[in-house]
Amino acid sequence: MNTSSLEINEREYCIKLSKDAFDLTLVRQLIKRIQAEALFFSRVQAEEDDLLSKREEFEGFDYLGDK
Repeated sequence: MNTSSLEINEREYCIKLSKDAFDLTLVRQLIKRIQAEALFFSRVQAEEDDLLSKREEFEGFDYLGDK
């Protein structure tokens, strides 16, 4: 019987997998992909936040005469 467990607390995730059931290279590839996607999405979110802040700065001035 294969056993695995997942423990989640405020600071970390702990995943325990049976060595017999999971190939270590597969697990490493999955972790790298998750980290890469997390980095990508954090960059996308930062860019969106930047665009929104710039839009808010200029939102009141639709025409040059409004200044």
